[in-house]
Order: sequence, then structure tokens, then C-alpha cells
Amino acid sequence: MAETMKGLKRTHYCGQLRLEDAGKEITVCGWVQRQRDLGQLIFIDLRDRTGIVQLAFDDDSQTELFEKAFTARAEFVLAAKGVVRERASKNMEIPTGEIEIQVEDLRVLAKADTPPFEIVEHSSVKEDTRLKYRYLDLRRPGMQRAILKRHAITKAAHDYFDANGFVEIETPTLIKSTPEGARDYLVPSRVKPGSFFALPQSPQLFKQLLMLSGFDRYMQIARCYRDEDLRADRQPEFTQIDLEMSFVTPDDVMTIGEGFLKDVYKKVLDVDVETPFLRMPWKEAMERFGSDKPDLRFGMELKDLSDALKGTQFRVFAGALKKGSVRGINFKGGAQKLTRKEIDKLTEWIKAYGAKGLAWTRLAETGESSSYEKFLSPEENAAIREILQAETGDVLLLVASEKNSVVFASLGALRCELAARYELIDTRKPCFLWVTDFPLFEYDDEENRWVAMHHPFTAPREEDREKLLTDPGAVCAQAYDVVLNGYELGGGSIRINDPQLQKTMFQALGFSPEEAQRRFGFLTDAFRYGVPPHGGMAFGLDRLVMLMLGYDSIRDVIAFPKVASSGDLMTDAPSPVDAKQLEELHIALRKEAEEAVKAEEAPETAE
Repeated sequence: MAETMKGLKRTHYCGQLRLEDAGKEITVCGWVQRQRDLGQLIFIDLRDRTGIVQLAFDDDSQTELFEKAFTARAEFVLAAKGVVRERASKNMEIPTGEIEIQVEDLRVLAKADTPPFEIVEHSSVKEDTRLKYRYLDLRRPGMQRAILKRHAITKAAHDYFDANGFVEIETPTLIKSTPEGARDYLVPSRVKPGSFFALPQSPQLFKQLLMLSGFDRYMQIARCYRDEDLRADRQPEFTQIDLEMSFVTPDDVMTIGEGFLKDVYKKVLDVDVETPFLRMPWKEAMERFGSDKPDLRFGMELKDLSDALKGTQFRVFAGALKKGSVRGINFKGGAQKLTRKEIDKLTEWIKAYGAKGLAWTRLAETGESSSYEKFLSPEENAAIREILQAETGDVLLLVASEKNSVVFASLGALRCELAARYELIDTRKPCFLWVTDFPLFEYDDEENRWVAMHHPFTAPREEDREKLLTDPGAVCAQAYDVVLNGYELGGGSIRINDPQLQKTMFQALGFSPEEAQRRFGFLTDAFRYGVPPHGGMAFGLDRLVMLMLGYDSIRDVIAFPKVASSGDLMTDAPSPVDAKQLEELHIALRKEAEEAVKAEEAPETAE
């Protein structure tokens, strides 16, 4: 039977004790990291979220105490009372390595089965196993440091925005579905058959209503949901640091955002971030880096070769130039790294971004080779080399497409892949910038209409208002994204506060007046009562923690993340529900869904 803490009270955490604590009588609690039986000596490494301390048992006349220490195994939960003393054999690799606790009282608070993997700093166990037993994975020191740093970051956010006059206000998580962009997660209503709530993709509409309500500076650590396919830096449920401000310009919002990032980096990592950040228009970012979230820690910029190839007889390039472009990058010194075989692999790799192929020239010291130069005139080849500043040892990589979006996506991804693969990135400090002047609209080929690049409440630039209905593709938004090391860290915009302009925006998006009223009437009706000019932004908290701590996936900085299928391996969610629950919600499953549920619930049979 497990013992209790009766008569004991924890006085210190394991990782807090130091040599100056020698002689103190203390009590610590935690999990057994390992036990070492040396005959007349037994040592136990006890672990809690602050670190490890050594427990020493060296008086075998205390039979009961020795027996408990002898039977203790990994992950047993213990409470130990004793006296801190200097260790005879010091371990300077851990902060508590100069001391140990001479134990006088030991309680086994809980026993443990052998865990499916060892609870150690650098575990090689598969991620699926880690996530299935996440409660054990979270005991690992690295995971605990990440979660504790996340806490420090959120505390810094609360403190910073409070000091700058922001009011923290909770907004609803059961809201009206307003599908425009990512899919909503829907929640059926029991009391209103056939109707549904949605989980919020962001607090957008409510924080705008708060500006109308007179709370001119709002913030919230907000839980948000999007039913979309996952990547390493995305989850179906995520957290954002959300803010909105009244009577502001884009500069005001960006200044507040910069101040927060400077503050949190200093408080949490003791890193000085230089402000103001570089600002770059969206068009420039795409043309130079092929991305609206460019990584500026290395060069390899895109160069437009279209003018140099006007009138070319090479059909691949000529066809692309009818509607699109031919652009290239120069991988300086790449001839020593990229063999012909590796270039062929990159040619296949880049097709995932829509490119039909990769044209190349390899300027090795032992000789030159190219996939396209024999099809061009000497003047065209010379012009390409000049624009790309080609030298011996370089590799020139070109993409041609009738769609500029394909050229940008392909070369933008390729420059990042090469930089990561060949360690060209300066990782010594964070590289921030603002990307501004985004297009207000982008054309959706599937829906055959213009859609909002951000959301329908983003204000156009003043000088572009007249183009909303006549030339929507030429309209720029008063929008801004903050980018860190090639990741979008957050973004926002100045919002529309003119009811008539909002109606025009809905019209440009193809909404009928009736549809706009049905979807967003509660917002546009409120605007009739005086809404101030306002704007805001949101930072992705999960992504911020990931980048600040140098992780590759946000799953490593979230306590209980989902996997690529949006499922939870630990709780086996999502899972079928009882027929009675479905009946109460007035929901009937389609035949294929019903069969899938039956198959999942069927007992497994031995073969």
C-alpha cells in the first residue's frame, strides 16, 4: 500500500539545493530517475521539474529505510526527509552535483510499472510513442523546460500589455459560423435542432466589437481552432496572443508589436532585439525571396531573367513568358556540393511546388555543364550569367512557368532547402522584419472568384479604394505580417470601420446583400452606432515559443498536441459517441460513417 505525506511537508525542490544549504534539514519530493545499489551504500537520483538531487542511504542499521531504498525503481514517486551534506564524489555536470541528502525518512508515495521508454533528456523513441504516453514524455527535462519557458513567455505577454494599457477580455468560444477561409469546427446545438455553433478561428469579430464598445486596447491569450491539414508549425487547436487598438495607424500597431517581442526576448532569453524592424512591401519580398515570409539570414535572392529572354526561341522559356516569368538563383560555390545526380533529385523535389522542372548550369572548375544553355543564344546565356553574377564554382538554378506564383513558390522553397541542407544560415540571432502592403484579394480558381487574402474586414489602402469593384487584383491592404527567420510569427491589419466600405468589400467578394447580412449582419448592424478607426494583430504563441527555443516542431512546445490526422493518440480522440448522444443532438450518421463507426467498435479477433 502506498504511503502518505502525513507528517511531512515539502520544503525545497530538488534542483534548488546548493552547497550553501549544507546542514539544513529538508524534505524533497519527486520521481526516481535511477537507483544504484552499492551494497552498504544506496543512491537514488530524485527528479522533479527543477532538476535532480542525489539521495544517500549509508546506514544499513536502519533496516526499514534501507529496504525502501533497495526496492525503489525508476519512476516510483518518493518523499524524502534528511540533511543536506557535501558530496564526497562531486558531479559538476548538474547544478546540485556538489551536495546530496542523507535521508532519515523515506516514503514511497506511489509505485510505477516499467515505462515504455526511458525518461531521459534525449530520447530516441518514436514520436507516436511519445505522444501516446505524453504524460510520461512530459516528465523529460527538455519537455519540462519547454513548457516552463512557454509559461514565462505568456507571463511576459500579460505584463507587457498590461503595462501598455491593454485590458484582457475573454471572448466566446461557441460562436456563429462565418465560413470564409479555413474550415470551421462545428458544434451541434441540442436545443436548436439543425443549428450549429462554430469554434473560433480567431476572436476577430468580437475584438472589433470591443473597439466599438469603448475598450480601446484589448488583449487576450486566445484559444483558436481551424479544421485544416497540419504541418510542423500548425495544429487544429492553437493559441494566439491577440490584440486590438482604437485610433491607430499601422505604425502604431507595429510599434506595440515590436516592443512586445523586444521585451519577451530580453526577459525570457536575455537577448537584445534591435528595433525598429526592417519593413518590406509584399511585392518586393516575393520578387526577391519568392515568399511573403522571407528568411533574410542568407542571400541567394531570386533574379528576374524575363527581360533578358524576350524573343527567345527556346520553347520552354518562351511559353512561360507569355503569362509568367523565368527567374533564377545562384548557389554560390554550389558546384562543389551539387553533383549532377543531386541536381536531378532537386528537379524532382521542386515539382511538389508546381514547377515542371528545374533548369540549371553547373560552373565547376573541372568543366561547365548545363541543361538549357545549348538552346539559347550566346547573348541570352551571357545575360543570364551577368544578372545572376555567375562565377566559376557556382550553380545557376532556373524555374520557368506561366504562373508567377509557381516560380515564386518553387525558387523560394529551393533557396531555403539549399541553405538548410548546406548550413548557410546564420543562427546567432533572430532576424525580424515586417512584410507590408499585401494584396487585399487573391483569386480562387476553384471558387472562380476573388477571396480575401487575410479576411473580409481588412481595410484597403486609401489610394486603392476606388479599385475595389473595378480592379480588385490591384488593391493593396493596410496589412502587415511580422516574420522571424522565415516563419510568419504574427500578422494583422487596419480594419474597415466605414459601413458603406464594408458593404463594398462584401460586394467585391461576390456576396449578395442578403448573404452578407446573414453571415455578418450582427457586425455591420453594430457599425451603425459609431465605430472608431481600429486595427490589431495576433502572434502565434506556439510558433513564437518554438522559434525562441530553437525547436523544429510546435508539437514539442505544446503539452498535449495533435498528430497529422488531427487526432490525439493519448486519448484516442476523435472517437465515436453513443447513439443516445447523437439522438439528443438530432444527428443521424450517413451510411459510410455508420459503417466506419461499427468497424472501429468491433472487437479485435485473433487470427
